[in-house]
Amino acid sequence: MNSSKLRTLAAALLITTATATGAVLMTTSAVEAAVRAAVGKALNEAINDAKNGNGSAAMAKIHEAESVGGLTAAEQQAIAQTKEYVAAKTGAGGGKTGTQAKFTNDYLAGRYSAVVGPDADELRKAGAMTGEDELLIAQAYYLMHNYEDCIRHIRAMGRLSQQELELLNRCAYEAHDTAAQQAALEQLVVDFNQQKYWADLLDNADRTSGLNNQDTLDIYRVRLLTGTMKGKADFETATEIAIQLGFPVEAQAFAQKGLDTKQLDADRGARLLNMAKTQSATDAGNFAKAQAAANAAKTGDALVKIGDQLWSQGKYQDSLESVKAGIAKGGLTNADAAQISLARAYIGLHQRDAAVKALAAVTKEAPAHTQAIAKLWSIFARTH
Repeated sequence: MNSSKLRTLAAALLITTATATGAVLMTTSAVEAAVRAAVGKALNEAINDAKNGNGSAAMAKIHEAESVGGLTAAEQQAIAQTKEYVAAKTGAGGGKTGTQAKFTNDYLAGRYSAVVGPDADELRKAGAMTGEDELLIAQAYYLMHNYEDCIRHIRAMGRLSQQELELLNRCAYEAHDTAAQQAALEQLVVDFNQQKYWADLLDNADRTSGLNNQDTLDIYRVRLLTGTMKGKADFETATEIAIQLGFPVEAQAFAQKGLDTKQLDADRGARLLNMAKTQSATDAGNFAKAQAAANAAKTGDALVKIGDQLWSQGKYQDSLESVKAGIAKGGLTNADAAQISLARAYIGLHQRDAAVKALAAVTKEAPAHTQAIAKLWSIFARTH
């Protein structure tokens, strides 16, 4: 084979195998070396057969080249690289490397059914499957719109990377598998604690069935703490709910933040802020009387409520003591909600482990929306 033809072979190899895992490329010294016609002819035919997907015919031509006597080092190198090309194109004769190359080539060519089927099977048989290959299989399922198998495959992969969790989240979203999506988002937040994951997790929490105003306020609290409030509507609603539930100091904080960041209409924000300030002044005047009544009550509900009010004012130690006293008194209408109140007080005091322990005490019999809020605060406690 003359130098020009050998350059053509090298170019073909370079173009076709550059993106294939494990491919070995023709070197400059090999390109320049002399290869006898018998060897070159057989190798060119092997390449053509491989291009047409005929791996067995290509390997036969390679064996023909190998059978030429007195092979030079350059000829042996050309044969080895042609084998690699054939393996990359067809999977024939390549062992682990060839199987890997075909797997990658099929993925790049969009032959996803081959990737998730025979290619994956051959990789496993060869003991050559890597974590990157597992991710490509999951991506192939996603690109085939087979979201259920994408979820199944990723779940079987063990501890997941950020990229794998993001893909799981996407497949679960497309499959309308809310449980799988929630689990993926929770793990993304716990492992990587990025604002974008908090935003998605809180959007999911907003869709929880049975949420009451207290639950919704807790979601807004976590939004404010994680910097994921979404604009005018969030600040207005959070302020209004805080006023309605008797947390005017906290309502002022929502309104003021909305005004400061120009995410709340100036006129509407000013009216809400004034309303919160008026209620705050009234509540402050009645606080001692309300606290005395709570202490005298037969059950602990009022003390827990006082604790919530103190928390909303940033008085976390006082909040903790009041909630503890309410739980100790007993007779609670909602003991699970009281554990969430207790955890919030611990979070305010930066006692994260105590907060997580308090939230773990929320019973499995609690309504789904209560469990969802407890989990949200638990994730916050573990990540902040």
